Amino acid sequence: MLTHPTHDRLIALGLTGMAKALEDQRRQPDVATLPFEERLAMMIDREAIERENKRLERRLKAASLRQSAIVEDIDHKAPRGLDRALFQKLIAGEWIARHQNLLVIGPTGVGKSWIACALGHKACRDDRSVLYHRVPRLFDALALARGDGRYARLLKNLARADLLILDDWGLAPLTPEQARDLLEIIDDRHGRGSTIVTSQLPVDHWHEVLGNPTIADAILDRLVHNAHRLTLKGDSMRKIAAKRSGLDASPAL
Repeated sequence: MLTHPTHDRLIALGLTGMAKALEDQRRQPDVATLPFEERLAMMIDREAIERENKRLERRLKAASLRQSAIVEDIDHKAPRGLDRALFQKLIAGEWIARHQNLLVIGPTGVGKSWIACALGHKACRDDRSVLYHRVPRLFDALALARGDGRYARLLKNLARADLLILDDWGLAPLTPEQARDLLEIIDDRHGRGSTIVTSQLPVDHWHEVLGNPTIADAILDRLVHNAHRLTLKGDSMRKIAAKRSGLDASPAL
């Protein structure tokens, strides 16, 4: 079948979804019997879907989420104390619109990063900008940026995201420079964006990790007092998955 001239014009105008819909209609003789308005509506719907998909691809690429997790795949049967009612509210995303934060606390392996990435993916689907960073690597990136003149630009990018995910917080005490960096990030985002923090460390011990009492108070005041909390417990999900698959979860000798 020869390409219709209108198809080429639609491609030139950047209306690839409508162009694909036009070709589909030409391959389906029954569609020709539909009223013009209905056929046009089908083309417009296809264009809207194409644009939404491309926008989501861009959002996910920019987010750089660590795990390919979606909220529909959450395992509510796992014995880890996940508050189902709260999680459903988090999925709805109103907390992001209100610039509130989320703290996901629990031992290693209970799915903190997975839950954070799943909520990040849902935010991308809701057409929100998302950034994911492991805290240790973020501090490394900030140190490099300070040395080559990109520090202010990196802070600006972190501040602009609708949702910032800080994964693996509190693995080690912060240096004075790292504590100041974190204060800059949290202060820039306070009242303007939402932040998810995952940590093995109970919130009561965060003050100790931050070191400087004045900086610690400033960070925690902005981050914790406006935050929802998911406190998880139980065995490692990796260990549970290994048992389900019949694998020996003990380390090889």
